[in-house]
Amino acid sequence: MGTRHRGRGVPRRGVRRGAPPPHQTLAELAREIEACRRCPRLVAYREAVARQRRPRYRDWKYWGRPVPGFGDAKARLLVVGLAPAAHGANRTGRMFTGDRSGDWLYRALYTTGFANQPLSLHRQDGLKLRDAYITAAVRCAPPGNRPAPEEVARCRDFLVAELQLLRNVRVVVALGHLAFRAYLAARERMGAALPSPRPRFAHGAHVDLGGVHLLGSYHPSQQNTFTGKLTRAAFHRVFRAAAKLLGAGRDPRRRRGNRGLGVHSRHR
Repeated sequence: MGTRHRGRGVPRRGVRRGAPPPHQTLAELAREIEACRRCPRLVAYREAVARQRRPRYRDWKYWGRPVPGFGDAKARLLVVGLAPAAHGANRTGRMFTGDRSGDWLYRALYTTGFANQPLSLHRQDGLKLRDAYITAAVRCAPPGNRPAPEEVARCRDFLVAELQLLRNVRVVVALGHLAFRAYLAARERMGAALPSPRPRFAHGAHVDLGGVHLLGSYHPSQQNTFTGKLTRAAFHRVFRAAAKLLGAGRDPRRRRGNRGLGVHSRHR
């Protein structure tokens, strides 16, 4: 079992002073995200990438805008990534779509029953998420995949707004330490109490936040997967653990037995 925190969960109605006003729908929030120009450095970079396309994508019309979340509005599983890839989601307009990280993520979601297909190539490829929603700490592709702290902070309002609208979330998988911290900061912005000491990121971390389970995983970036820091088996174990936390019926592989599907608890 993970570390248990018996404090308040994320409030469902109302947030503390300074939080953004509630949005009516995810579609309304998506339109606001797509129009955002809060961070001049990120605006300049994402638009420059969209103009200076890679040769292999020369026939693409790049999205070149902030990328909203994607998935099931009634999702119980929330996946939080870092930011759109310059030639992935910044090209296709959908989170984790069109790059190798997305290949790993959607294969894991398909294997554990959260997606109807294992690949995500473009926004019209027929992909549908079941009981899952994907978002990111930052909505614009950052230079070198490294958003500045102030850019992460400016994007936090959008994550808070998503948490307000995604009322059924019970398990959160954070891909990387920045996503892990961003999710905790968003909960804190909403007035939710956090454990003390503050949970620390680790691959396989499991923290019970009182109604919501937070799982940590290394990000499926090429740097992590090519070096073997993150293996396919270790990545899939995190999503099998998420499926198990949400109930036995979610994971189509349960017929083979549940031994070894969980992740270890770590809260330091």
